[in-house]
Amino acid sequence: MEYRTKGVCASKLSFDIIDGKVFNVSFVGGCNGNLKAISKLVDGMEAKKVVEILKGNTCGYKNTSCADQLAIAIEEELKKWDIYLHQKV
Repeated sequence: MEYRTKGVCASKLSFDIIDGKVFNVSFVGGCNGNLKAISKLVDGMEAKKVVEILKGNTCGYKNTSCADQLAIAIEEELKKWDIYLHQKV
């Protein structure tokens, strides 16, 4: 999944959710070392847990952060899957 970030230095991020777990997180732009570290730390983690940990994290004077944007993107993707799984055929 690719997501255009809002209000942060990274311009976009991407990740995969496989069997409810987050893999292959990458960012374009932003604080290279910190974002690589976040990517390594969340790799293989339950998607809901990543959201729980990172959502609401801020960066300096901003009301969001790259970590928060990742949480928002994962949450949006989980909502899509939830809607898809609960559709009546």
